[in-house]
Amino acid sequence: MVYFIKTRIRLAINIVNVLACLCCTTNTMCQQKVIQLYNGPAKGSENWNWEEKLFFVKTPLNANVAYNVTKPTLTVFTPDSANGTAIIICPGGGLRVLNIETEGSLVAKELIKKGFTVFLLKYRLVHTITDNPWQEAVNSLKDTSQLKRDNNALVIKLANEDALTAISYVRTHAAEFKIDPTRVGAVGFSGGASLVLNLSINDQLEARPNFVAFIYSVYRQNIIPSNAPPAFIACATDDILANSTNSTNLYNAWVAAKNSAELHIYQKGGHGLRGSASSWIQRFMEWIETQIF
Repeated sequence: MVYFIKTRIRLAINIVNVLACLCCTTNTMCQQKVIQLYNGPAKGSENWNWEEKLFFVKTPLNANVAYNVTKPTLTVFTPDSANGTAIIICPGGGLRVLNIETEGSLVAKELIKKGFTVFLLKYRLVHTITDNPWQEAVNSLKDTSQLKRDNNALVIKLANEDALTAISYVRTHAAEFKIDPTRVGAVGFSGGASLVLNLSINDQLEARPNFVAFIYSVYRQNIIPSNAPPAFIACATDDILANSTNSTNLYNAWVAAKNSAELHIYQKGGHGLRGSASSWIQRFMEWIETQIF
């Protein structure tokens, strides 16, 4: 009887310890390190005083988006066992919002399973003036006004600066995060892919990623240099926001410049690569393994 009681006590203690470990693991996953990209106000937006907020989008995302970003940050997702490779994620959202869950944290959590250290970039956005930033983003797609063009031009410049600062930060702090500074990649979704493209072709060679991914991107016939990093490109034929010809044209331009590229076109998946097209991330991780750094 005494033996039976002692056994039950030991079993109970073990269960408590297991639950405690699970709680710690869950808390670790939820409480990621957030890094401010700049000390003090970011240059070019010193007078921006609006408050950054989250907005829940029911359809089609069923997820939160961030808006009114004035203080760019990097959220770090650290794997249990780092493989030495870092990936910076640039989510999309039409410069009005950032899809920080569907094109951010959810992607990061898949990547850290394979040992990648992930940095989610929140870059500066156009000021949202209503309490429905998602609707503003949708409305902006049809807006052809000069004001929209001016606002976009300013924010594109600032967002590109944020992306450059982000990759510089990651490389400078490579030892801290146990990553190889020559194995720093960037993946961009939709509008975020434009930031990754800028990183890939900018004149500051030290600020170029070592590999890049463009997920349902928009391509405007940029000149691609012959020393651009290897590129992974994915899209869907039924994407009505970023026609698949954007991706095929980008692929052709990349290869024509004698650079390495891989293209995946899914029949269905829309602007978000949903359903069976969500397997793009597995193809992406397989592709990274084929690269020689």
